[in-house]
Amino acid sequence: MVVLVAERRDRAAFARLFDYYAPRVHAYLLRLRLDPVAADEITQEVMTTLWQKAALFDRSKSSVATWLFRIARNRRIDAHRREREEPPIDGAILDIPDPAQMPDDKVNAAQRDLMVRSALDLLPAEQLELVRLAFFEGFSHSEIADMTGVPLGTVKSRLRLAFSRLRRALDDGGLDR
Repeated sequence: MVVLVAERRDRAAFARLFDYYAPRVHAYLLRLRLDPVAADEITQEVMTTLWQKAALFDRSKSSVATWLFRIARNRRIDAHRREREEPPIDGAILDIPDPAQMPDDKVNAAQRDLMVRSALDLLPAEQLELVRLAFFEGFSHSEIADMTGVPLGTVKSRLRLAFSRLRRALDDGGLDR
């Protein structure tokens, strides 16, 4: 498909590549402890690079995934270097927050994690599996349907139900089946 993008500027091929790789690149950047906004920006840069420089991709040297993840990694490194090189202006150094997490924040985060885990434990198994595949693994609804053999409409319905139940459980503290 990269060949179609490189040679014909095929938008449909690019859309398929984007739909498949963008969530994976984004998840990879989040695993590298990038904040979500920066991960979004770098993901967009990586996918723009795919569109603009698809002709530079060499299948004999790497897979498409390896090529894109390498671009993402390099963009992350570049962003980190830029952040370090920009010194604070005037008295702005006094406005830089202490990166150490406060004890209350740690307790709140632990409580929130416990609430989310408890809410997830209350989901029916078929919904929990779909949430895991979509949210934690980053698969698209179509990919989940293909992997599980569950019709696409059913995947979407179950995910909608699961998120509705999770929202209620987290808002109300209870989950009814």
